[in-house]
Amino acid sequence: MEQNTEKRSIAQEGDSSVKRRDTSWSKGIAHLKSEYIVPLSQGAPQQTAVYDEEMSSDRMVGEASGNSGTNKKNRGGRGKKRGQNKNRDNRQVKEQNALCPRLIRGDVSKCSFGDSCRFVHDIKLYLSTKKPEIESGMFLSCPVFSSLGYCPMGFKCRFLSSHLNKEESTLISTKEVDPETQTIWSVKGETNHISPERKLDLIKRRFPFTKSNEVLEIIDSFQQECRDSMKAEEEGDSTPKGKGKDQEFDKESGQPVAPQVEQRIKELSEHRIRQREVYLKYKDTRYFAQEKKPLDLHRKKIISPLTTVGNLPYRRLMRKLGADVTYSEMALAIPLIQGTNSEWALPKAHKSEVPGFGVQVACSKAWQAAKAAEALTDSVSDISEINLNSGCPIDLLYRQGSGSALLDNPARMIRCLNAMNYVSKDIPITVKIRTGTKEGHPIAEGLVKRLVNETDVAAITLHGRSRQQRYTKSADWEYVSQVADTLRSAEADFKETEQGKESRDSKKRIQFVGNGDVNNFEDWYRYLEGNTNIDSVMVARGALIKPWIFEEVDSQQYLDKTSTERLEILKDYAQFSMEHWGTDEYGISLCRRFFCEFMSFFHRYVPMGICERYPVKLNERPPNWCGRDDLETLMGSTDVNDWIKLSDMFFGKTDENFVFVPKHKSNSYTSGETRR
Repeated sequence: MEQNTEKRSIAQEGDSSVKRRDTSWSKGIAHLKSEYIVPLSQGAPQQTAVYDEEMSSDRMVGEASGNSGTNKKNRGGRGKKRGQNKNRDNRQVKEQNALCPRLIRGDVSKCSFGDSCRFVHDIKLYLSTKKPEIESGMFLSCPVFSSLGYCPMGFKCRFLSSHLNKEESTLISTKEVDPETQTIWSVKGETNHISPERKLDLIKRRFPFTKSNEVLEIIDSFQQECRDSMKAEEEGDSTPKGKGKDQEFDKESGQPVAPQVEQRIKELSEHRIRQREVYLKYKDTRYFAQEKKPLDLHRKKIISPLTTVGNLPYRRLMRKLGADVTYSEMALAIPLIQGTNSEWALPKAHKSEVPGFGVQVACSKAWQAAKAAEALTDSVSDISEINLNSGCPIDLLYRQGSGSALLDNPARMIRCLNAMNYVSKDIPITVKIRTGTKEGHPIAEGLVKRLVNETDVAAITLHGRSRQQRYTKSADWEYVSQVADTLRSAEADFKETEQGKESRDSKKRIQFVGNGDVNNFEDWYRYLEGNTNIDSVMVARGALIKPWIFEEVDSQQYLDKTSTERLEILKDYAQFSMEHWGTDEYGISLCRRFFCEFMSFFHRYVPMGICERYPVKLNERPPNWCGRDDLETLMGSTDVNDWIKLSDMFFGKTDENFVFVPKHKSNSYTSGETRR
């Protein structure tokens, strides 16, 4: 007891900073000024949202087994309640009496189906049954028409009165658009749309994949040669048996084999001879070496690939707010090869993203990597790089052998990268990795050495966490810096070799980008200037919570954005959303849905002006608080109903058919998981 008293007296007599550190720097708590803290009523529970740090896509989660959203039993046999709404379905209801797409601009003669068309052809009938016009306080007229001088949605637009001549029932346009030569997406300033003919070739399996077939034959010959040599060593004899005989005999019975079997053996023998010829041709070369466009990421402001929330409107917003490099959402290789619409929507980009737009692909085998890269290279033009995802921690992808599963199989990862490099023409190939799959067992150092010696990757991005950590705990930037040093050392050693002198220009170097826990300009400069071997740092969640992070990087100071300024950022996002998804009934529902997805991160920003200590770390949670005005309080709400209320300011009153289920059940305090 005396010992405890002595300790308390020391603390009281010491420096006052010790006492402040004990109270103000509590772990995991964002400390606010007392006047902005809202006291809880007696007995009321503290309402705190559980933030989902793993931004998995509903496209991928939907492919999991049917019990993906059910409660799983733990070892004790009791059900463990999960916090995620893994079975959420945010698909929006389409309008019942849909106007024929050929009549959107009012030209009845364009529809080739005539009376058999399943869509409405009577424009007056359609207008009489159409949903009422949107009344938005932020957009008094059609935002797409105001921006482009033309509304691609025509009569379907929910802001129709702003570009309709009511007397003549004709559409108004201040910009001449020729539907014969101009596509809707080109008018909207978008690029990387695959042509219908090319997509049909993929669907019908008519796409040639010429380069892919070549490189896969080369890779297969190398693997077969390795298998044969290992088999010969095991048998102690390197000379194949049974060669040179006129007829094949069964080893057990000694009887001649059937002609069909003999023909098959002959074909396999010829195939093996061909493989041997290919191996001898390429064994002393870097068969994957290709001349590529230069890739410069040095000190560039980079946005990480983000599933679901990293859509085209968001990336366009980030470009406006200072980003230099953006990436598509992660696309799965097999759906790309099959011509799936949802997957080919991901490489689409806005012209403001070019140059500096990369497409990220996830795959598990070399043939998937090669064919996906070749399909992208031949079908879309405005790509600065193709990035292989080797760091995604999602269980579904890991079990399939893609994402971070490639970290456990470096040889397969290298085959994927070399196959992509062979088929991608002049588009450079890059890779994103994690420190490893298991916590406490980093493998990135050894991996980058192999990438230097066995591939021609143009850039390596390292997320400073393992797969096991996912997005918990702090990123290990000390290890990231250590890997950057290892990379430069490996490059220097490689240039001394004969292969290095022949294949790599001494002025070029592999770009190295660090990733993880970059949430403000101080983090950005600390990590970047801490090691000159790091070319740049990539920002992910920090730019979702605070989209103006790159403005702070440029000004090198914290910016206390007012609620009005933040509302303008949301207005820009809403504008870009409607230009991309459209202003018809279905398009507005999509805009509202992705607006709420964006708000699931944007609401986490704690205004600088109400904080006792700044910056607020990503893992710090504030108590219940109110803002400096009602709008700031609304923007900081953790309740999904308030996010929908904010969306009403831009997209009008919420339709009764609108559905949005938040990623976490804790983001709604009322009963029921579906918000309308």
